[in-house]
Amino acid sequence: MDGHRPPAAVLSVVLLAVLLPPSAASLEPFDRLYEDAVRAFYGGDFGGVVRLMEGALGSYAEVRRTKVRCRLRCQDRHPFPRTFSDLRFFDVVLRRAACMDGCIGDKLGTQSVHRVSQDVVQDFNRRIPYNYLQLAYQKLKQPDKAASAAHTYFQANPEHVEMGQNLEQYKDLQGVEEKHFVDREARAHQHSFTAAVRLYDSGDYEGAIALFEDALAEYYKADVECRALCQGPQRFEGHDHLRYRYSLHELVSDHFTQVLHCEHECVRDLATRPGRLSPMENYLPLHYDYLQFAYFQVDRLEEALQCALTYLLFHEGEEFMTDNVDYYREVLGRSGEPREKAAWYLRRHRQELELLLIGSKTMGVEFTEGNYWSSTGGRDDSNRIPSGTDGWMEYVPISEKRNVSVAAPQKLNEGKSLVLLPVFPEHRRGRAAAFLRCCSVICAGGPLVYESVQLVQNSAALNGSQRVLLDHVLSEEECAELRHLAHVVTMAGDGYRGRMSPHTPNEKFEGATVLKTLQYGYEGRVPMRSARLFYDISERARRIVESYFLLNSTLHFSYTHLVCRTAITGQQDHRNDLSHPIHADNCLLDPEANECWKEPPAYTYRDYSALLYLNGDFEGGEFIFTEMDAKTITASVKPRCGRMVGFSSGGENPHGVKAVTGGQRCAVALWFTLDPLFRELERLQADEVIQALDTQSVWGQSLHINPKDEL
Repeated sequence: MDGHRPPAAVLSVVLLAVLLPPSAASLEPFDRLYEDAVRAFYGGDFGGVVRLMEGALGSYAEVRRTKVRCRLRCQDRHPFPRTFSDLRFFDVVLRRAACMDGCIGDKLGTQSVHRVSQDVVQDFNRRIPYNYLQLAYQKLKQPDKAASAAHTYFQANPEHVEMGQNLEQYKDLQGVEEKHFVDREARAHQHSFTAAVRLYDSGDYEGAIALFEDALAEYYKADVECRALCQGPQRFEGHDHLRYRYSLHELVSDHFTQVLHCEHECVRDLATRPGRLSPMENYLPLHYDYLQFAYFQVDRLEEALQCALTYLLFHEGEEFMTDNVDYYREVLGRSGEPREKAAWYLRRHRQELELLLIGSKTMGVEFTEGNYWSSTGGRDDSNRIPSGTDGWMEYVPISEKRNVSVAAPQKLNEGKSLVLLPVFPEHRRGRAAAFLRCCSVICAGGPLVYESVQLVQNSAALNGSQRVLLDHVLSEEECAELRHLAHVVTMAGDGYRGRMSPHTPNEKFEGATVLKTLQYGYEGRVPMRSARLFYDISERARRIVESYFLLNSTLHFSYTHLVCRTAITGQQDHRNDLSHPIHADNCLLDPEANECWKEPPAYTYRDYSALLYLNGDFEGGEFIFTEMDAKTITASVKPRCGRMVGFSSGGENPHGVKAVTGGQRCAVALWFTLDPLFRELERLQADEVIQALDTQSVWGQSLHINPKDEL
């Protein structure tokens, strides 16, 4: 036994057990630098903001580069053997793990310090650091660098109206030139593709060919890097709590399926521009479509045939390209072959799909293949424009999206008066009279009318559909009481995982729910009368919306939030952002495509929305409706006590909030649904609290809430 050589897998375990010597290299974690930069921003240290934020961006980029480089290097260093066995497979897996751990550690230092929260990662994906940077550079009188940061931010956040206006102002500043408006995060393959399309449209086919070929080379390189970055912790969207299984093969299968899903989605990632929700249609095949005709124009028919055949790999049998292939073959006198790189790419894509269907079934997760190569069909032969472009000169538009539903404007009624029917939830009918008194309504032989409420503007006056503006929904006394309540119960970042400034670094956001407010009332931290007022006025708003839009089914609460936005002193000069970016409430607004996609993570079940304002003594903060382009303002509402704006939640009503530049803006934000399956759970719990109060139930030492499973 002494001379027996231990198996390779055992050697690999020993390799992993050996502690690597401490690395001399140590990269500062980008989340720590980012937090310090934000802290410096609020402290007015703009030089520190630039130093720390640029450092954070550099650290973020270096972490990504190092992971890609090390994972690819270790894959090459430890390939899988041609002859398969369990031990040899895990030998390679363990050796790669040890290799990557050492490689990444040598460059970055201890890896654990670079594991950051998803919130910070999302901020970097949304390019939030560049918003801080452009403000800091502006303060430091460096307009060229401010312009570059602003331009980079705007590419991923085109809905920021003020940022677009700021960019126009930068163009007129001395020392700012066209070369300063660069996207510091531009993706090479998309940049080359865009430039190639411009040359193609100008008739420079030789130049276009060179750039399209560059774009393809960059695309396949980006695909390799995207896949390398997938080799970390992964999860299926909407399935964050998959059960842990102790079986080795099930455990490996689950994790591999998630990594494979990430890799498979690189097709979508590489075709999606920063800040956009949907990929450019027919993106990869379109390269070969452009190339086949560009090669034809310069009389290089061999290459034209090859590109046409490659396009048909993605769209087999498509008539217009089949006709081109027949023509090229007839002239050349030979069949030709598609490009092997693309053929291999598609073979791998189809193999991945087969594995994903097996793996997702094992995990108990539904997987649906995306429509990655959708095409708009034929082209206009008279103009010889490649399919899918419709003559568009910069980016391919999204003309169809087969796997999601487009949020079309609902055909709904709009009332002319506020006539309310006395319908109460079953468990609250015993307290109807008290509720009616609280809501200041008068019973007139059947219908109930809020006599004080005044219709200010209907949909036509607000230049849209399914919109209404009302005044006197609250009295001055109720506004004052609710504002005082807000000062006590609201917490910074409530509803946004504790993030104090979820929408803009220039304002503080605070919020509270109905249930939390009732809890405070029971504990004696606020008057129960005030907590109950919040509950009652939200019900008042619900019934007004339900009545005004003449809904023939019950409108349920989806979410209710008492919110305040406060302008941060010293951060209001040259504001170029919105208090809340332009969006729709039940679909993902895509300004470039002029569409609103009703798909997760949007709250697709929301049907109506309302904002009930508590004050108007602040600067800015106007509520605005826009067109789907997120730029053209169609209506603007100045908040004031008792004013309420209500509207349907779909793509017909994109909206946002202008910057609050002074004071504090408070309101009750309400979202409603017609689907009882999506009723707000906290509201059902709050209903029980109110019922217990009204029936004088016995309360113990603490507030006992038993949420019924009524859903």
